[in-house]
Amino acid sequence: MNKKNYKEDRSRHGRDLFRTLAVAVAMAAAALPSMAFSVDEIQPPHWWTGMKDSSLQLQIFGKDIRPAEVKIDYPGVKLDSVVRLDGTPDWQYLYLSVGPDAKPGKFKIEWKEGKKKVSREYELRARKVQKGAKGFDASDVLYMVMPDRFSDGNPANNLDPKMNNPVGADRANPNHRHGGDIRGLINHAAYLDTLGITTLWVAPVLENDMPGGSYHGYATTDYYRVDPRFGTNEEYAELIDTLHNRGIKTVMDMIFNHSGSGHPWLENPPASNWFNNQGNYTQTNHKLTTIFDSYASDYDRSMAQDGWFVESMPDLNQRNPHLMKYLIQNSIWWIEEAQIDGIRMDTYPYADVAEMARWISAVNAEYPDFQIVGESWYGDTAAEAFWQKGSPVANAKGEDTNLQVVMDFPLMIKSRGLAPYFEETDPWNGLNKIYDQIALDYVYPDPLNVLRFLDNHDTERVLLTLPDSLDQWKQAITVLLTIPGIPQLYYGTEVLMHGTREGGDGNVRKDMPGGFAGDTTTVFTREGRSDLENEAVDYISALNHFRKTSGAIAKGGMKHFIPNNGIYLYQRANGDDKVVVMMNGRDEANEVDMERYQEIIPVGAKYKDVITGEIITVRPESGKYTFAPRETRVLVPLK
Repeated sequence: MNKKNYKEDRSRHGRDLFRTLAVAVAMAAAALPSMAFSVDEIQPPHWWTGMKDSSLQLQIFGKDIRPAEVKIDYPGVKLDSVVRLDGTPDWQYLYLSVGPDAKPGKFKIEWKEGKKKVSREYELRARKVQKGAKGFDASDVLYMVMPDRFSDGNPANNLDPKMNNPVGADRANPNHRHGGDIRGLINHAAYLDTLGITTLWVAPVLENDMPGGSYHGYATTDYYRVDPRFGTNEEYAELIDTLHNRGIKTVMDMIFNHSGSGHPWLENPPASNWFNNQGNYTQTNHKLTTIFDSYASDYDRSMAQDGWFVESMPDLNQRNPHLMKYLIQNSIWWIEEAQIDGIRMDTYPYADVAEMARWISAVNAEYPDFQIVGESWYGDTAAEAFWQKGSPVANAKGEDTNLQVVMDFPLMIKSRGLAPYFEETDPWNGLNKIYDQIALDYVYPDPLNVLRFLDNHDTERVLLTLPDSLDQWKQAITVLLTIPGIPQLYYGTEVLMHGTREGGDGNVRKDMPGGFAGDTTTVFTREGRSDLENEAVDYISALNHFRKTSGAIAKGGMKHFIPNNGIYLYQRANGDDKVVVMMNGRDEANEVDMERYQEIIPVGAKYKDVITGEIITVRPESGKYTFAPRETRVLVPLK
């Protein structure tokens, strides 16, 4: 072999050996755990110093992040633990202790696995000057609004091609997105102020990246991001600040029982028990009586609370301590970040009783005045009362919910359609049904903390059709705004929006006329409304503004008389601050002997009508008062 051939053979042999070694190394690497991890998202996106609870959980999401080692070096901040759950490897949970000496600032979090290193910056901020977390009470009037149906203030955000439903607004379809947004609410803050609204309850605004569009907002896919079709986190904070400047508070609608099926957690769960039923669709039986039923089987109770609300809303397992810590922090984050004043928690009884009570305690430990109302849909008052804080029944079972405010669905059911309940037919029907319902307040630990309403986004409108006269409507509104409790109006009630759920929920979630481009009429101005609509707006506005200064309404007890001769009459009183309400349930003039009301109405006493400003004597020397057909009065005594 000559020298040249030897060199060529040796060179070829070296190349072959190199290729063999390279293949072997690649095969060995493939057999080892991947070191190509990433850190794609940290939630919450930032936090604050000076919180009463020094423990901070960070949810880390990134490809194969679970086994990576973590290092943090920042004065006052200590890495207590790294939690690696048994779900997919793309999640890691860091628990930090943020001490009292920690200063606002940014610091690095470093991850390392083998030779791979990744670092991300995290920020601790100084706490804001507190404008929110004021809570709400019986002096308030809540106005429940669905942003998608109220006003489209920014048509440019109607279409987001990055989301699962990139169709845009389709107002012709009652069950599709219509384009209303946060900017639309900001634009009409003055309208809410004119109505005398003191608290705005906004249906969920967080991201719902769902194939169907989920215009209603009850299928969350990101707990820290406002849905871009509604606006931005910054716009949401701007809305709340705008309302605060007008003396109006905000209630944020949240859902902890379930997420949307489009949430990354479902396809890529952090733990095997992150969702109930191992993440497999199992329908709830909706039998919420099982939760307090002494005879209920374990199976039925489990199916009620651990079953899925619907297939597109997988049921979260609040008993997983890391998930519950995430949810608790999420509430606190929105209170601090956006300055909300209260929370309305959707589908409250479907979630774990003890864990939700712990959530309320954690929120109130940071914000003592903060108020939470839970949706508890029962047709029975005793069932509703079980859920209110201090319930002797719940306490006897060791299940006090800590829930300050419950929703009076039974009263809503009694008021549906108006006609059967706000007219006198016989001593056992008509206004007597309303009387009997209010008489059941004794089962509530605190009747002043019961949310009263006539309708909402899940029910038929209190007006099924447009009326010719507002007589019955005014009586229903008067009861709502003057009995003990916290009244809630559903958007559009003040302009006589009406409808049934026949054909879908979209029929009771219609657009506010004038809130969208192309509308030929508007209800946001007096000139745009009909005479009947203006009469309705004026009536609600007068009562709402009166409530703001009435101690009798905000704090007073109640004394009412059994409806007799078609008349329902009651008094609210807080010391010397008194209000008398009376209504005639008949469509004709009605002369009544007023002697039976002498407990609260002295002979010859004069009263001022809150609505009309008239001065009247309800119990004259003759002892008789003639009520006009369907007459309704809200009266304050003249000193």
